[in-house]
Amino acid sequence: MKFTHLKKNKEIKMVDISKKKNTHREARATARVKFSLQTFKKVVLDDSPKGTIFNTAALAATMAAKKTYELIPLCHNINLSSVDIDFKIIKKKSEVEVISIVKSNTKTGVEMEALTACSIAALTIYDMCKSFDKKIVINDIRLLFKSGGKSGNYEDDNIYPSS
Repeated sequence: MKFTHLKKNKEIKMVDISKKKNTHREARATARVKFSLQTFKKVVLDDSPKGTIFNTAALAATMAAKKTYELIPLCHNINLSSVDIDFKIIKKKSEVEVISIVKSNTKTGVEMEALTACSIAALTIYDMCKSFDKKIVINDIRLLFKSGGKSGNYEDDNIYPSS
């Protein structure tokens, strides 16, 4: 196995996708945001002094997915067909799980866009809650699923239930 973004002399390169065919691509990713019980209650009740936390985080995630190529140096600028952001409330753990689903009909995958979306949504939630809790933890940012392309489908076999 070789790194696709490195030449034989270890110089970096952008992967050449010019000869690839457009295919349907989809990726799902997740991130978890862990709160103190007091902060979790504020978040769940949408009682943040900065406004609607989840709507803001979803908008930030969508914008980030569209700009992934500007943030990750060797990512391609691709047209996204869909960016869907969802939030699952995990009461037992005082956590919010961010889930992103990104779709495109293009020559390259959308895994980085899905991962970027989750990361930025989690960071936006942190930003909106940091005024009353600096101990918020963001963790478990990972790819859950991807389809399309030469490498085929991937599904995380360690997916754990949200509750």
